[in-house]
Amino acid sequence: MAKTPSPKAAAALPKTSAAATAAKPKPAARKAKATAELAPPMREMPPNPPSRPSKELHAFPNPAPERDYVIQFQVPEFTCHCPLTGQPDFAHFTIDMIADKHCVELKSLKMYFWSYRDEGAFHEKVTNTILEDIVRVTQPRFIRITAKWYVRGGIYTNVVVEHQKKGWKPAPRVDLPTHGFESGLLR
Repeated sequence: MAKTPSPKAAAALPKTSAAATAAKPKPAARKAKATAELAPPMREMPPNPPSRPSKELHAFPNPAPERDYVIQFQVPEFTCHCPLTGQPDFAHFTIDMIADKHCVELKSLKMYFWSYRDEGAFHEKVTNTILEDIVRVTQPRFIRITAKWYVRGGIYTNVVVEHQKKGWKPAPRVDLPTHGFESGLLR
């Protein structure tokens, strides 16, 4: 049985009371506080964060509307299913776009592509619909969508669709000389 020290002896001992222990932060709390001080502030969550499939595409102002530049999106995991058999269809989409006043926002594009996962769609129809929807939201100077559909019944299907804004003329192509690969190592 432990003895309770006398008041005089207790005063001589190091303080280990509950109050003294509470005042001293524990190692885990000190680490969490240090991490919180280093972490950038969290941005406020939007009222309805897009976290499920949606056909709603969003746009934002083009940061460089004075020049033509290509924005390329790669969507290697597109999925829908055949409207006749219900079997899954998989495709790799490449979207090359020259924006005008607006660019398509990536999170909404991701949720948009995700929305096709449970839909039946012919390759040609879905590729053209995606083009029309992006054009409706962004009104780009130029857009080309290449959908490479994986093999089904021994046949690969590639669908390429384009839109060009009326009156827009692309800048002339500049072909630069090519150079061999240099590794920096002596041969």
